[in-house]
Amino acid sequence: MAASRICIPGERLGKLDEFESGNGTYVRQGYIYSSLAGYVNKHEQPDEKLTVLQVFREEQQTVMPEVGSVVTAKITNVSPRFCRCAMLCVEDIPLKETFRGMIRKEDVRATEKDRVEMYKCFRPGDIVLAKVLSLGDAQSYLLTTAENELGVVLAQSEAGRYCVIRVYGW
Repeated sequence: MAASRICIPGERLGKLDEFESGNGTYVRQGYIYSSLAGYVNKHEQPDEKLTVLQVFREEQQTVMPEVGSVVTAKITNVSPRFCRCAMLCVEDIPLKETFRGMIRKEDVRATEKDRVEMYKCFRPGDIVLAKVLSLGDAQSYLLTTAENELGVVLAQSEAGRYCVIRVYGW
């Protein structure tokens, strides 16, 4: 089961009368096309007369957030005591499935922790960089933004436009 070549989405792979369409492909006007960027695999089935064309991606690593990892997360819910978020990336590796995280009021910034107002710090839809503090409870990881490099990096204004926030050292 060796991959023969690399292909891109929309690339014509073969005729429908010579091959059968498999995973990662689609058929249009009698030809089989790739729907993924990946490797073409020709899989011969003993009971079938046609060879199956499949396209697969390289195996992705399963990454789990660990204590101390910097994660990219999207804020999903904000309350007066904490906000909930969905983790999208661990370090520079995108996640196949999101993990839930929670940023508590006391973990937003390093100074003046008692003066933090969650609604002024985060809004649903914001993209943040955060560090994993602990595994938390069974439902979510505990995250912090209490470092200079961490915090909101992409926010939506009240007018509905997205603003990229550049973080400078204090």
